[in-house]
Amino acid sequence: MRRPAAHSDGPHPKGTPVIQHHLRVHRSDENLAREGQLAWQLARVATDPVEVTPEVVDMIINRVIDNAAVAAASLTRRPVSSARAQALSHPVSTGGDGATVFGPDLARRVSPEWAAWANGVAVRELDFHDTFLAAEYSHPGDNIPPIVAVAQHVGCTGADLVRGIATGYEIQIDLAKAISLHRHKIDHVAHLGPSAAAGIGTMLGLDQATIHQAIGQALHTTTATRQSRKGEISTWKAHAPAFAGKMAVEAVDRAMRGETSPSPIYEGEDGVVAWLLDGPDASYDVPLPGAGEPKLAILDSFTKEHSAEYQAQAWIDLARKLHHEHPEVLLPGVVDRIVLHTSHHTHYVIGSGANDPQKYDPTASRETLDHSIPYIVAVALQDGAWHHVDSYRPERATRADTVELWHRISTAEDAEWTRRYHSLDPAEQAFGGRIEITLTDGSTIVDEIAVADAHPLGARPFARADYVHKFRTLAADVLDPEEIERFLALAERLPELDADEVKQLSIQAASGVLASAPHPTGLF
Repeated sequence: MRRPAAHSDGPHPKGTPVIQHHLRVHRSDENLAREGQLAWQLARVATDPVEVTPEVVDMIINRVIDNAAVAAASLTRRPVSSARAQALSHPVSTGGDGATVFGPDLARRVSPEWAAWANGVAVRELDFHDTFLAAEYSHPGDNIPPIVAVAQHVGCTGADLVRGIATGYEIQIDLAKAISLHRHKIDHVAHLGPSAAAGIGTMLGLDQATIHQAIGQALHTTTATRQSRKGEISTWKAHAPAFAGKMAVEAVDRAMRGETSPSPIYEGEDGVVAWLLDGPDASYDVPLPGAGEPKLAILDSFTKEHSAEYQAQAWIDLARKLHHEHPEVLLPGVVDRIVLHTSHHTHYVIGSGANDPQKYDPTASRETLDHSIPYIVAVALQDGAWHHVDSYRPERATRADTVELWHRISTAEDAEWTRRYHSLDPAEQAFGGRIEITLTDGSTIVDEIAVADAHPLGARPFARADYVHKFRTLAADVLDPEEIERFLALAERLPELDADEVKQLSIQAASGVLASAPHPTGLF
């Protein structure tokens, strides 16, 4: 397998030594020593002083830019305005200088857990940043807001921050490789709480015992059901990872004060595995870097070119291609039916296999539509394009010819696409499928796609220039040109930043932008 080129998304280099930590449920009378606990081993990874490789540093910079891009595009949306208003109601806490919130003047500081909250919502709102998919799915870029918030509060350098982010990605991705949450209807942010706590611990140079307790608390407080991603999907979808980040900050604070956590949190007979996941007879093998081995997991992840669920990325690219190659399918009354043959996950989570009538409802929320592959394919096929705002507008979703085509699209699980979805070989792993369009005259159009164009093995793999272009494009209407350049200059120097420069690692909206945003009020 090739090593990734600098500044590009690329697969994890093969041959990196890993420890397969065997995880099973233990009865209380077995008295599992902490050295045998997964949370302790995650803390071991967090405290390993191994250097961050140049490829990982480059990718961390890419993802910091990516997060800022999608946050900029969401600054005036109501959920982001709501979270920002809550954060601005919580002034700087004792023990540091506070942290910045995306949008307001950079001199405005809030308590770090609330900055993690507001910035986490801004990053996730449009479902437009990075992803990792295996036994569980995740958006590991969700680690960045809480880690940055703490860095700004306590005065960490850019080098410290890079180390913390590398750990956050490593832990979340390693957990996602081994432990499925969604199979048991547990939300994927249950892997994010521990990873963000571990990343903060690395950045602050905390000892293994303290990080161990923080990981346990973060996991205990961030387990929730997947109803946030089912049926009529609500605005909580964007808040869930922000809440996990906020809980991670608070867990670290408590652990630093000497407070302990439920233990063993994963393995206990009343713990997470026994009662929320596979049950008392369950076991998993979690891959972790060995001592002195670099944290490379971020190189296994990939970002989005389009604002939609990751499993929709390749389908959007295929639909755009078919729009130009087969314009006849755009004519009224030509299409009889369209079947997307795809993976189990795509079929049952964002396809017709979910049995969610909301996925075919023209009045459904944006959050629901970006988890409806029938809707997404219908619009991308008709428009030959995808836009993070225009493709979701109510007038677009309710267009009569779109609704008619949309309701002719269904999904079907295909065993081979499911197998490829779960493959850990990047050369074989796939998130697309085969489309079969049956026309009313009985003829068919068949095509397929394995990975999105922007995927490391896709037609146009994302590289540094693409991340920068994404930021410039999404920020153009909300940031002044000089602010765009200021942020990019800082981000591209990330490992060299001093503590004062890290405090400026945020974005400030142009004059009048936030005034036009909603101003929801509440208790704070």
